[in-house]
Amino acid sequence: MLITGLVQGATAQADSTTLTPQQRNLVSVAATTAKGDLPKLAVQLNKALDAGLTVNQLKEAIVHLYAYCGFPRSIRGLQTLMTVLEDRKAKGITDKWGNPASPITDNRSKYDRGRDILAKLSGTSASSPKAAYAVFSPEIEVFLKEHLFADLFERDVLNYTERELVTISVLSSIGGVEPMLKSHLGICLHIGLTPMQLQDFVKVIAGTIGEEDAKATEEVLTALTNTPQTK
Repeated sequence: MLITGLVQGATAQADSTTLTPQQRNLVSVAATTAKGDLPKLAVQLNKALDAGLTVNQLKEAIVHLYAYCGFPRSIRGLQTLMTVLEDRKAKGITDKWGNPASPITDNRSKYDRGRDILAKLSGTSASSPKAAYAVFSPEIEVFLKEHLFADLFERDVLNYTERELVTISVLSSIGGVEPMLKSHLGICLHIGLTPMQLQDFVKVIAGTIGEEDAKATEEVLTALTNTPQTK
C-alpha cells in the first residue's frame, strides 16, 4: 500500500544529480507512448526491458498515462508492448514479469484515500480550499480524487516517484498544459527528486521526443526552481 507515507513512494538514489537508468527508460517509454510514435516506442520498450524494468512495471506505466493523454494512446502502447514481448520471446529472451499490484486493504472511501494521497504528494493540507476549476466543475474534482489518486496512484507496482516521472513525461510530450506540469514538477521536488535530477529528466525528454518539447519543459522547471537553463 502506498498510502502509509512518502517513504514508500521515494526511490533510493545513489546519485542525486541524475536519474537511474531504469527511471530514464521509464521516462522515454512514457514520452513516446504519449506522442503515439509506436516504432520509436518499440525501440524504447526493448531498451527498458534490457535495463531491468519488469513487464508489470511497463504495463503499469502505460496504463497510468491514459489519465493524462487518453485511452487510445494507452491502448496502442499496450499493444506495442505485447508485440515487443512476442518478438523477444521468439528470439529466446525471457523477460521478468515482476510483482502484480497488491490488494487494497484501506476500507475508507476512494475519495478520502485519493484526497489524502494528493495531500501527501503535494505537501498541502487535505482541507485546503479547492481550486477554481474544482468549484466550477465539482464532478471532475471527485473523479480526480477517486480515480487518479486512488485507483491509480494507490497501486504499488510503481512507486510515487516513478508515477510522477511518468506523469511529467506525458505532460511534457502533449504540451500546452504548463500549469499542470509546474504542479507535478513541484510534487517531484516534494517527494525527493532534486533540481539536478529534473534537469536530467529534461535531457531525456530532449533525446527522446525533441528539443522543442524539452525547451518548454525546461522553462517551466527554471521558473519553478530558479535554476539556470542547461546548454
